[in-house]
Amino acid sequence: MPTADCRLLHHGRIMRCLTYLLLLPETLKKSKKVGKLPGRLPVCYEILTLSLSSKKQQQQQKRRKEEEEEEKMAAELYPAANTNNTNLSNGTTVADTEKTKEVQVSQASSSSAATTPTTQQNINNNNVDPPSWQCSHPTLRERNALMFNNELMADVHFIVGPTGGSQKVPAHKYVLAVGSSVFCAMFYGDLAEEESEIHIPDVEPAAFLILLKYMYSDEIDLEADTVLATLYAAKKYIVPALAKACVTFLETSLEAKNACVLLSQSRLFEEPELTQRCWEVIDAQAELSLCSEGFCEIDVQTLEIILQRETLNTKEVVVFEAVMNWATAECKRQGLGSTTRNKREVLGKALFLVRIPTMSLEEFANGAAQCDILTLEETHNVFLWYTAAKKPKLDFPLSARKGLAPQRCHRFQSSAYRSNQWRYRGRCDSIQFAVDKRIFIAGLGLYGSSGGKAEYSVKIELKRQGVTLAQNLTKFVSDGSSSTFPVWFEHPVQVEQDAFYTVSAVLDGNELSYFGQEGMTEVQCGKVTFQFQCSSDSTNGTGVQGPFSLTFDLKMFPVLQTVLLLDFYALTSVIYLL
Repeated sequence: MPTADCRLLHHGRIMRCLTYLLLLPETLKKSKKVGKLPGRLPVCYEILTLSLSSKKQQQQQKRRKEEEEEEKMAAELYPAANTNNTNLSNGTTVADTEKTKEVQVSQASSSSAATTPTTQQNINNNNVDPPSWQCSHPTLRERNALMFNNELMADVHFIVGPTGGSQKVPAHKYVLAVGSSVFCAMFYGDLAEEESEIHIPDVEPAAFLILLKYMYSDEIDLEADTVLATLYAAKKYIVPALAKACVTFLETSLEAKNACVLLSQSRLFEEPELTQRCWEVIDAQAELSLCSEGFCEIDVQTLEIILQRETLNTKEVVVFEAVMNWATAECKRQGLGSTTRNKREVLGKALFLVRIPTMSLEEFANGAAQCDILTLEETHNVFLWYTAAKKPKLDFPLSARKGLAPQRCHRFQSSAYRSNQWRYRGRCDSIQFAVDKRIFIAGLGLYGSSGGKAEYSVKIELKRQGVTLAQNLTKFVSDGSSSTFPVWFEHPVQVEQDAFYTVSAVLDGNELSYFGQEGMTEVQCGKVTFQFQCSSDSTNGTGVQGPFSLTFDLKMFPVLQTVLLLDFYALTSVIYLL
């Protein structure tokens, strides 16, 4: 039951409330007459606010008094509670309760303060300042890129790489699902992953980070060491734009030493355009490709496909030696000794794709016949095939590879001789050219003597921006005709499109020579367009238009139509496209 004082107190509160209610309508009437002051509330609202604030202060003061009375009563009932230590009858000491609470709170605060930096470091791999990082990165792309490889708000983790070499990568399901249908099914499909950590042992960590960086920011950072692994990751998670970028990167970095490896990978990844580019390089630069370390790293299926190739532009003895090198490497990979038996075993039917009978007798006798890879019967039958009228049946292909058959493109419309008294004299004949498709330069063609048979010593050279790409010092013999005579580089040289290259020849000899006339600055040869311009290296009269100029005879190989053989004949250069 409330006491009389309490009733009076409640009465007083009710009366004050009625006063507020009675005062409010009257004040509102007055406020309509008085204009509102800018930046201030109406007078009625100010009165009400002050009255309520005063009431609240009185209630708080009363509450504090009640708490003080309770504390005094507790002190009288439990005097030991305020002492620092209490010695009980059993000798145990009890610490002050309030002080203990303060110590616990202090310890918790210090513990929290100590752990805060560590927590921020774990949450924020990119040193993001949580309160303000959104403001300092105004675009959606910048903010999204900042979340790449970042623990901040990460809701999934990947353990990427094989056991012992794995890396933990934080990620965000939404971002990954938006960028990949595989991740979308993984996180939001009917069979969505429920684990917070997902293991990916078949992808390299570096490649996975490149994949994620692209999905977060559209940035692609490819490197030669990781591009194949990145292509695998892009294919696995169906990110076609990244896969295309990887293929383009591989095409631009394609050369003889890696063509066979890339051929193997392009077949695995089902990239027909990259496969075709690999074949172009392997066919035109077969010797360099087959003698490279990359050739020894291919699988046996790719080996068999290469050995079946009709257009390999090299001698069969080179093919045989490359196959032996591959067999040695494969035995090592399988942990086998490099014995004849093991080599035949790892080669299988690939050995019988080598066209041994197309070697010369000397090449066979000094090579395959002495390496013990063939049985005595096989060796005997091959020798008989070379020499006997009745040839035995062999298990090896008998026809030689066709190689690459070039087409010729001539830059000059006519040639002249003798009366103009032009000769080489050991000076440099040079011209610049550019093409609109990738080709391979195999050699240069030179005009010969106009006064009969003659022998020349010659140095031919191919340069780009002053850097020598290929050169050869050799001799050639002309028969007195106006035809050009080929002088070859040791290996065909790849020439990229839309870049000027310089070809030159220096010949010794005082004989009068043929030369070209009515030169053209642009020549269309099949699907390849050539542009020509004068070279500052030329010191013997060779130019673009007039006499003493170089001409180009282009030969197009019908299979690839992108490989170039360049013959540079005395003032005439002949280019053969493979």
